[in-house]
Amino acid sequence: MGGESTTRTAPRSGGKSTSPVGTKAGQRLSGIAVALGIVLFLGGFGWAALVYRPYTVPTTSMTPTIDAGDRVLAQRVDGSEVHRGDVVVFTDKTWVTNAPVVKRVVAVGGDTVACCTGGKLTVNGKQIDEGYLKGGAVEDKTIPTVKVPKGRLFLLGDERQGSLDSSAHLTDAAQGTVAESAVTARVDAVVWPMKGMLARPTGFETLGALSTPGPLRLIVTLIVVGAVLVLGGGAYGPIAKRLGGRRSRTRTEPVGAR
Repeated sequence: MGGESTTRTAPRSGGKSTSPVGTKAGQRLSGIAVALGIVLFLGGFGWAALVYRPYTVPTTSMTPTIDAGDRVLAQRVDGSEVHRGDVVVFTDKTWVTNAPVVKRVVAVGGDTVACCTGGKLTVNGKQIDEGYLKGGAVEDKTIPTVKVPKGRLFLLGDERQGSLDSSAHLTDAAQGTVAESAVTARVDAVVWPMKGMLARPTGFETLGALSTPGPLRLIVTLIVVGAVLVLGGGAYGPIAKRLGGRRSRTRTEPVGAR
């Protein structure tokens, strides 16, 4: 009929959308992604809580590696696992009462340590290249040769001029050394402000193996992947609904007058 217009709707197979968007398979995969993401996300935080302890360093004795007020994550370790170059957390009443101390291990039981030769620390007669000092000169504090007893550690702060470290306790009965058993954790990273993992103390490699970094990188990866899966899976429903609505609108086509 003249002037009459009609609307033609594209036929649908069985009354159901043929688009993969919004299908039951997609919804099932979305649910799996969210569930797996939650497991990875919470599992990462749970693992971190078991392995690491947070500390706030109150002084500048470890600058430039760790500044005053920095928040660090330290892996729980036994003192017997400590290697040269490690930054450790320990407690010793002859140093500080009822408070943990953060310093760097420069010599372990059986080592001979002295300072300084040509501005460098010497351990077992070898000059140590301490790259973590970032070009800062080692103070010539004239540490006499100290033989570290078995089961004990000699520790220095990276801020050599003002750090109250083993060099400040040389007159103690233990000649400034600390028992391995006093160590409770090994610092892996500065997390606030975000400075990342501590640099490897490669200058000590000539004296023996270095410590293996803790699982912090893997834990962070699990948390990030978990968060992405949860957000991606959770966003599937709204996105599928919107795309499905757009597709249904494009299926309705106007037909001109005959």
